[in-house]
Amino acid sequence: MRVPQTWLGVAADDPFGPANLPYGVFSTPDRRPPRVGVAVGEWVLDLAAAAHALDAPFAEAADAPVLNPLMARGPETWRAVRATLTAWLSDPAYEEALRPHLVERAGVRLHLPFEVGDYVDFYSSEHHAANLGRILRPGQPPLTPNWKHLPIGYHGRSGTVVVSGTEIVRPMGQRKPPSAEEPEFGPSARLDIEAEVGFVVGAPAPRGGRVPVSDFAEHVFGVFLVNDWSARDLQAWENVPLGPFLGKSFATSVSPWVVPLEALENARVRPPERDPEPQEYLRDAAGEPWGLDLRLEVRLNGHTVSRPPFSAMYWTPAQQLAHLTVNGASLRTGDIYASGTVSGPGAGEQGSLIELSANGAEPLELPGGGTRGFLEDGDTVTIVASAPGPGGAVIGFGEVAGRVLPAQG
Repeated sequence: MRVPQTWLGVAADDPFGPANLPYGVFSTPDRRPPRVGVAVGEWVLDLAAAAHALDAPFAEAADAPVLNPLMARGPETWRAVRATLTAWLSDPAYEEALRPHLVERAGVRLHLPFEVGDYVDFYSSEHHAANLGRILRPGQPPLTPNWKHLPIGYHGRSGTVVVSGTEIVRPMGQRKPPSAEEPEFGPSARLDIEAEVGFVVGAPAPRGGRVPVSDFAEHVFGVFLVNDWSARDLQAWENVPLGPFLGKSFATSVSPWVVPLEALENARVRPPERDPEPQEYLRDAAGEPWGLDLRLEVRLNGHTVSRPPFSAMYWTPAQQLAHLTVNGASLRTGDIYASGTVSGPGAGEQGSLIELSANGAEPLELPGGGTRGFLEDGDTVTIVASAPGPGGAVIGFGEVAGRVLPAQG
């Protein structure tokens, strides 16, 4: 497939090149309200302003401080907007009309790109689940009996989903160290990260229906990066008999750029073999694999500590969506779901510190002589990712980053 070209002179291998065209919401120092933009190299195109200038039919949907109105238009509009953007940016005849609506990406402020509806977090990496099983349930099978039969997940708190760059206050709560007879209250001492990939729903689905695996691309608008921060000590005490609550609900960071699903066509790969074969509603659609060859990188204070491969994920995002709705649960525009921690089989491929440090028993060594079992106040975690594009192009996701602040109170 030919790599798209642009009169902007953006290199074909630029992570935000014309093969990508991710969507975000930005504002500029002129105090104009936040608005939808499309990243092209070092530039951001003001989508609504450009659409009004060229009388595009999607101008009204793009004229909003979030992506939701545009996402709600559905897949036909998504494909039409992307085709229009490609035409505008590749044909020099549009340069004069579009130049006034381009701003330098380095000078904009990025915002949460969508108004979040519901938020679901899955647990779909076999390597991550097995690693945690060995750490937390020694002497028992690493995977629970249900793990290979369904994508395990839980409902998160949408009100604490924050955009990259938002500082993360260390959470307070109850924890019970193994040596203590009674629980104690205080700041989490085992603050962790979870490197994940997120998916945002554009086209809704009614309550009472089901979204089959084959309809994944008809409902999911795009893909972004997630750091689902985790207080392991709070989580361990509260997790019995239910699931994640205060140990997870204090913050979930997301990247500001949403990569259109269509931009990842060259990143699609077959997922790992499943054994046993999933139930019929979870089986991959014939000829439509939704494994994705995304390469993540986790940095702690600028130092790379892990490179998790998303292609190793046992359950795909299409299967996750099918399972999420199989009981008749509805989908709304702006609903998001995350993959769960991405971990691979090799050393340095784990997407959380609890795995990388063996639950703190083998702290990571950092440049300058420091070590980390879990996060300390002042630490900054950054997750980046890329995927293969057409003709050797690279599809970039930007970054999701956050700095840890001391607990309050």
